[in-house]
Amino acid sequence: MKTFSIEQANRTLPLVRRIVQDIVDHYARWQELVKSLDVLAAAPAPDTVMIDRLQRDIQAAARGIDAFVRELNDLGVEMKGFDIGLVDFPGEIDGRPVYLCWRLGETAVAHWHERDAGFDSRRPLAPSGTA
Repeated sequence: MKTFSIEQANRTLPLVRRIVQDIVDHYARWQELVKSLDVLAAAPAPDTVMIDRLQRDIQAAARGIDAFVRELNDLGVEMKGFDIGLVDFPGEIDGRPVYLCWRLGETAVAHWHERDAGFDSRRPLAPSGTA
């Protein structure tokens, strides 16, 4: 597992931001397609041709999302929230493993949380880049 310093995470952020934006956009589209399929499948006389088309579109959207997630993984970054664009960079603070946490819309990697915790437990990094 790659470990990021705060500086490395922030240097990687422009690329990560673009990939995460693509994931959030494609995930929203995937959700719309799934909802459409649910509505169509619940109809008294479902249109099987349209259902087949929607299923193909859903699978294609999922493959696209998976490709973006693989790009993040190749960088060493972990996708945590498809709907809000939440990612974790494996890092260390004071010699212990943590996640450096970033959410789409934030200007920099400025939070962290323990490896066994999540977004709700994140804390701001100190100005010097420590906990």
